[in-house]
Amino acid sequence: MDWRDDGIVLSTRKLGENAVRLSVLTRDYGRHAGMVRGATSKSMRGTLEPGNEVRVGWSARLAEHLGQFRCELTGAHAADLLLSAGPLMAMSSACAMLDATLPERESHPDLFHGTIALLSALKAEQWLPAYIRWEVGLLEELGYGLALDCCAATNATTGLAYVSPKSGRAVAEEAGHAYRDRLLPLPAFLAGGQGSDARKAAPLSDQIRDGLKLTGFFIHRDIFEAKALKPVAARDRLVSHVWRSVPVQEK
Repeated sequence: MDWRDDGIVLSTRKLGENAVRLSVLTRDYGRHAGMVRGATSKSMRGTLEPGNEVRVGWSARLAEHLGQFRCELTGAHAADLLLSAGPLMAMSSACAMLDATLPERESHPDLFHGTIALLSALKAEQWLPAYIRWEVGLLEELGYGLALDCCAATNATTGLAYVSPKSGRAVAEEAGHAYRDRLLPLPAFLAGGQGSDARKAAPLSDQIRDGLKLTGFFIHRDIFEAKALKPVAARDRLVSHVWRSVPVQEK
């Protein structure tokens, strides 16, 4: 068995003295693991940082074997974000989330390309909305997509302000006002320009907090709890960083 593909480094785990078990998200073969020999060399350590893009070749005698990887660095995102604490945490969170939640050897090309886009977006000013949109995409790819384009109660496509925690569907301001304490706020940047006037007027910092609460609710309930998975510590660190560093706007 032998194939080559583009991949994103998700994690490494030491095997013996100079080898690691490498987990990558590939375009055509999904999340895939393999052994990398000589991984402790200085040049290879820089290649195998989570978030880096690599060209990988995998070979094994049988398909069910762990196999071995040959890796070539094609995008050094970890080095690019080394001095940017928040974006670096977001990249670590995305890699850890993929490693923890994706089934092995199941192709997810849209998620692969979405993650490549995220790695570029993390170098721009508005990286937090990009990361939250990526989490919405991850939920959809895993079968828990949110319907944020029209109201669950009235089918209205404007004035969207909330999300139902039961159905994951948007709810318009007028339809959901009486039940607002039981609903999740929908940030305007996730409503595709169809958010309510109040949501559009909210400071971006508030929208970011609401966005992380929204995706976090469904990630914890539908993925971590439903599949008996441990919460991803890297995501918890990112959320804590955002709560500390993003200023709270006075109402």
